[in-house]
Amino acid sequence: MKIHLQRELEQLKKNVFHLSSVVEQNLKLALRAVNESDTNLATQVRDRDREIDILEVKVEEECLKILALHQPVAVDLRFLIAVLKMNNDLERIGDLAVNIAAGRRCMGGDSMPPSFAEALNAMGEKAQAMVRKALESLIALDQVKAREVLAADDAVDAHYREIVEMLRGEMTRRPAEAEKMICWLLVAKNLERVADQATNIAEDTIYTVDGTIVRHGLG
Repeated sequence: MKIHLQRELEQLKKNVFHLSSVVEQNLKLALRAVNESDTNLATQVRDRDREIDILEVKVEEECLKILALHQPVAVDLRFLIAVLKMNNDLERIGDLAVNIAAGRRCMGGDSMPPSFAEALNAMGEKAQAMVRKALESLIALDQVKAREVLAADDAVDAHYREIVEMLRGEMTRRPAEAEKMICWLLVAKNLERVADQATNIAEDTIYTVDGTIVRHGLG
């Protein structure tokens, strides 16, 4: 029975990895869509979100099946609970990618100003790295990596504050384009939320490894 459980857990890990790969790729496409003001890329992001939804349901069904058939305990049980929560976080990141891609309308066909593009891309790279490391930490049950994700969230928040100040200055200089600036701000806000979702995954990994709850400053 234990052998069957481990086999199903390994298959679950593969499916989670596949889901996370699709989510990460869609996030990259979303950032490109904004940078290049590319409608076709934005459409691809929206279409691929359907695939993410289907994979999310598949992972959830697998978790529930394993819980019902094997009644796991200890680390295996905590892992399944973490995957169920993380599954929702990944689906949410997929939704945020769609929101980010929609930001390509901010430019109305124009290229993003270089200074803002640089700041946004730096923030995007850090958020994507957090998502990747958070998933790696869960699959490998690596608490050290998970805590690195928690620490990295401060850098993403710092980039977000930098972008807010940058856009505030732009609104002062170009009030007629305030609507466009607000649209860009929403893109950055969605990226900041991506980092928050990665943080959630890392927190659940720590819980899986040793049962420590680190949310709300606990643990």
